[in-house]
Amino acid sequence: MGEHRLPGSPPVPLTLRRSGRARRISLRVSRLDGRVTLTLPIGVPEREALDFAQAKAEWIRDHLSNRAEDWQLAPGADLPVEGRSRRVEAARGRAVTLSEDRIEVPQAQGGVRLQRFLRELARDRLAAAADVYAARLGRDYARITIRDTRSRWGSCSSEGALMFSWRLILARPEVLNYVAAHEVAHLAEMNHSPAFWAQVARIHGPYDAPRHWLRTHGPDLHRYRFETGGA
Repeated sequence: MGEHRLPGSPPVPLTLRRSGRARRISLRVSRLDGRVTLTLPIGVPEREALDFAQAKAEWIRDHLSNRAEDWQLAPGADLPVEGRSRRVEAARGRAVTLSEDRIEVPQAQGGVRLQRFLRELARDRLAAAADVYAARLGRDYARITIRDTRSRWGSCSSEGALMFSWRLILARPEVLNYVAAHEVAHLAEMNHSPAFWAQVARIHGPYDAPRHWLRTHGPDLHRYRFETGGA
């Protein structure tokens, strides 16, 4: 398993994974980060999966070429924080500083420091929101974990552990609050039944607008990249 490459110019990285539930080879191109994943059933040779990908090479490259480009964070770039656009600027100190219209980032390990700052800000906002909604629900949660997830914005385990994507801090506060309420509601209803949505409405209020925004614009929050040494 692991990483392979589809020959061509440029080569395309392929991620192979096996699944006991898979009945045939399947191919997926993530619209979030462009990752190409080949899923194959247990017992199917890797070579067969790679041949399948080669046969679909044109389809893969078409999808990658139609995918919107990522936004690399560097001084001069714009980054939304809590839904407000801020200009990224180089800072002389070692701390990330957030103001109304800009975010100052140290040049040394800027990307790392900026992402760490955003994760901590997300944790603060999500913990505060979860506390409010848990009190309204009358249920306690066990803990909160912040991650950089691709497939979901949040989750709630049967043990009451909440998990959220830190990228929610890039969205408007009402979107972050909706996701917090959504996951807290699972403390009472571990499903998406009418009873669950009634709980979301009870502790949050109307939620159609932030839910629609997340479905429409949520993928854009994954296009921001923080890997550079600057910002």
